[in-house]
Amino acid sequence: MKYNLVDTHTHLCDPVFDEDRTEVLERAGKAGVGAIVLVGEDLSDARRNLELAANHPMLKPAAGLYPAILDQPQAEEIQDFIRKKRDKLVAIGEVGLDHWVVKEEPEKVLQRHIFKSFIELAQELDLTLNVHSRSAGRHAVTLLLECEATRVQLHAFDGKFSAALPAAEAGYFFSIPPSVVRSRQKQKLVKQLPLSCLLVETDSPVLGPSPTERNEPANITTSIRAIAEIKNVSEAEVIEAVADNTLRLYGELII
Repeated sequence: MKYNLVDTHTHLCDPVFDEDRTEVLERAGKAGVGAIVLVGEDLSDARRNLELAANHPMLKPAAGLYPAILDQPQAEEIQDFIRKKRDKLVAIGEVGLDHWVVKEEPEKVLQRHIFKSFIELAQELDLTLNVHSRSAGRHAVTLLLECEATRVQLHAFDGKFSAALPAAEAGYFFSIPPSVVRSRQKQKLVKQLPLSCLLVETDSPVLGPSPTERNEPANITTSIRAIAEIKNVSEAEVIEAVADNTLRLYGELII
């Protein structure tokens, strides 16, 4: 059965795919994946994502700065790049907060400042924010709401439903990786969030069904099946919902 699924968060520019990237994309297509969002962690990733997208139409490039990189000049350089390449990008990401890595308060203040500057850039350019919020879900949501961000994807959200609820009420979306099959936290989140705010992602090469194997976009079907089981609906209903949600968030940029 052929589906037009969208993997909304991957790192296919990662060198672990250099030997078989074409085969990975072929497997994704056979699994029903029609588009793949390539997020970036730095300027090198951003440039590589544009190169890959130029050669593979199913790849949709994004550019961002990983939250653990606390470098204001580098953030400004990537923001300049995003402005120049606006018409070629589908999102700003991944950007956000990470309190699992960044624990000291002065560093958290800088991280927050950098994230806020990317939120403002997304509003300026009318681009979707593809957000990382590891161990900082509530803080990330609070800042997004304070800045009145409107087009937001919270990738692999690891917080509680109580932290997610204000984001859902604001119209933000949550992308669910295949690791949902081994994460009680993500299973609870899927159960409590409405289907109308869910997307699917793989975060390839990580967050796969198995923690010891390289993840890839074809595994997006694992997320679909898991959501269907948790919410006690058909896979077809999940596919239809996430396709509609993805289109609402990304628009025709993703087609």
